Amino acid sequence: MADHRAKSNDPLAALRRICLSLPETTERLSHGEPTWFVRDKKVFVTYANRHHDDRIAFWCAAHDGVQESRLAEDPDRFFRPPYVGHRGWLGVYVDGPVDWADVEDLVEEAYRIVAPARLAASLDDES
Repeated sequence: MADHRAKSNDPLAALRRICLSLPETTERLSHGEPTWFVRDKKVFVTYANRHHDDRIAFWCAAHDGVQESRLAEDPDRFFRPPYVGHRGWLGVYVDGPVDWADVEDLVEEAYRIVAPARLAASLDDES
């Protein structure tokens, strides 16, 4: 995946660059927040600008067990988001120091989970 690390202190701009670099991704507001969809249908990442607290974060689809392991690894950086946390989605704070390479990996994995198999496989063709 291309390097989309933040060029400024704007986490939304950095996250937007990462998400929109993936094939057939669209962005629109959902529940008042910027949200990214595969083929304009399935959500894989949503931004959370102080949506439920005073923190800036994003929520992303994650494989089974990832939420639990990331929360155990760093509870100051990761959390169980409302509404989708019970489905294993991961919350990631981006209002402090951010490991953008890790964010890229998380976003790409979220995309692969949601995207149709052929579209997800196209990421391997780009490498």
